[in-house]
Amino acid sequence: MAPLRTLVIFLLLLLALVPALSRPDGGGSGFYDPARVTQLSWRPRAFLYSGFLSHDECDHLVNLAKGRMEKSMVADNDSGKSIMSQVRTSSGTFLSKHEDDIVAGIEKRVAAWTFLPEENAESIQILHYELGQKYDAHFDYFHDKNNLKRGGHRVATVLMYLTDVKKGGETVFPNAAGRHLQLKDETWSDCARSGLAVKPKKGDALLFFSLHVNATTDPASLHGSCPVIEGEKWSATKWIHVRSFDNPPDVSLDLPCSDENERCTRWAAVGECYRNPKYMVGTKDSLGFCRKSCGVCDA
Repeated sequence: MAPLRTLVIFLLLLLALVPALSRPDGGGSGFYDPARVTQLSWRPRAFLYSGFLSHDECDHLVNLAKGRMEKSMVADNDSGKSIMSQVRTSSGTFLSKHEDDIVAGIEKRVAAWTFLPEENAESIQILHYELGQKYDAHFDYFHDKNNLKRGGHRVATVLMYLTDVKKGGETVFPNAAGRHLQLKDETWSDCARSGLAVKPKKGDALLFFSLHVNATTDPASLHGSCPVIEGEKWSATKWIHVRSFDNPPDVSLDLPCSDENERCTRWAAVGECYRNPKYMVGTKDSLGFCRKSCGVCDA
């Protein structure tokens, strides 16, 4: 009878967890449910999490941002400075890290889902797209040395949708493998038909990687935000770098780019650039041994 009693207790405990697992926030600020994640693509690596945020969390982020919005900027490819451009016509603002308990909980959940440290991530950026506003196709990794100095390339992006959009506003990947295999009816915009696309749905989150597993840049990660045709779009973006963004080492990018160990490429491919940055990338006092494979300097 003892084994049966143990089994009954286990099942009761499991049933007690079901309500928490089915909550919109995943049952806790740092909890995530892999059963809600769908693989969208392997080139680029892209995944959709249904109900990553609760509707209350979405509304909270929007309310925090209102009254603080400014014209969105883009990074100049040569200087790395933020400049205005018709490529990006939305408005936006950055929240402070751990601005309140809700923001801190979302940041913790992002780290749990991506398996990337919180310190590697930038603050959450809230974006607002009104009628006709968009962000043309672009890469989240950098083309200039200045932005690489703090945290290196952006390895991953988590895009959280804070509202539904009546029409348009899709996230589209024009270079994605298999983009022509996605079936689309009349509810999709013409822009979305140019590639693999994701419709904004309040509470959902899109995770995609801008670097290959060997830390080289992935051209298939080219993506854009389609123009809003009807309604408005609010979203929250979390960019995550290959190493600490909060405490970046002072590593010069002007020194020769090289690997000091023949195994660097293999180590980078299995994630050692993120797990062992002191050896692979280096610190403010010394250069790492696999800077080329980690993509933190010019080849």
